[in-house]
Amino acid sequence: MGQAWGFGRYGGPEVQEFFDRPDPVPGRSEVLIQVDVAGVNPLDHILRSGLVDGLDGGRPFPRVLGMEAAGTVLARGEDVNGLEVGDAVFGFALTGGGTYAETTVLSAPNTARIPEGLSATVAATLPVAGTTAVDVLDQLSLPAGATILVNGVGGGVGLAVARLAIGRELRVIGTGSTAKREHAEAIGVRFIDYTAEDVAGAARELVPDGFDGIVDLAGGTSLRKVAPLAQDPRNVIAVGDMSVPDLGGRFVERRLDRENLERSARLALEGLLAPVITAVHPLSDAPAALATVENGHTSGKVVIKVA
Repeated sequence: MGQAWGFGRYGGPEVQEFFDRPDPVPGRSEVLIQVDVAGVNPLDHILRSGLVDGLDGGRPFPRVLGMEAAGTVLARGEDVNGLEVGDAVFGFALTGGGTYAETTVLSAPNTARIPEGLSATVAATLPVAGTTAVDVLDQLSLPAGATILVNGVGGGVGLAVARLAIGRELRVIGTGSTAKREHAEAIGVRFIDYTAEDVAGAARELVPDGFDGIVDLAGGTSLRKVAPLAQDPRNVIAVGDMSVPDLGGRFVERRLDRENLERSARLALEGLLAPVITAVHPLSDAPAALATVENGHTSGKVVIKVA
């Protein structure tokens, strides 16, 4: 038996609970891992709310929270290639196993070995934030010297996008709340505080001819304010707001496979995709870790250190 943090039904934070569960049995194309570190993401509380279907693997309640983790392979299911018992790995829990737990199952095609020199803590941040940053910038495919706007730069994905973009010699303007300024400016972002400035006006002053690309992480009204700032609406890429085609833009094309994980890990080793980890919580403090992300008060990436 191992401890897990999850939810007994769909709803808000009130449905969350700690519970014990037997070690999951890895199914076809799954690996059982001992979790060292789990990443915390907005998608976690969105799934708990019941607003997104299809990522629970048909598992009964209570369900474990979390989508990404790093740990050690304890067992393999059938049809697992390239991963062995004892390997240090990181990846996605795409079949509903969750990651806020002592043990869990990861989807083997969406899991990779942790390369030597990369910590489990950093590796646990890469499946969501790291690969998203790679995907949006590959999709934009802008040349060195181009200027992008990262709308909502202060979170884990936003800072990953900004750092990788700067490594590609792009000029980065970012929007966020006052609390997000320090971390954004520390990596070279020209910051616009949406609580103190007219974002569209301030951005036009900085880039009068319009942005070569816009990466949106805020969605909603905020997306609609900044989308007209793009020179070409097709170069507005949204990570969370699927209504972006209505504005002429595109939704991010996600690649969750092992190859993209391995690429993200190489970029992390090279320092081009270094996550800004601002909080490390023990599993016993998982409620606070998720609450910080759900309330939008966190800057950078929050992780849960389990082992």
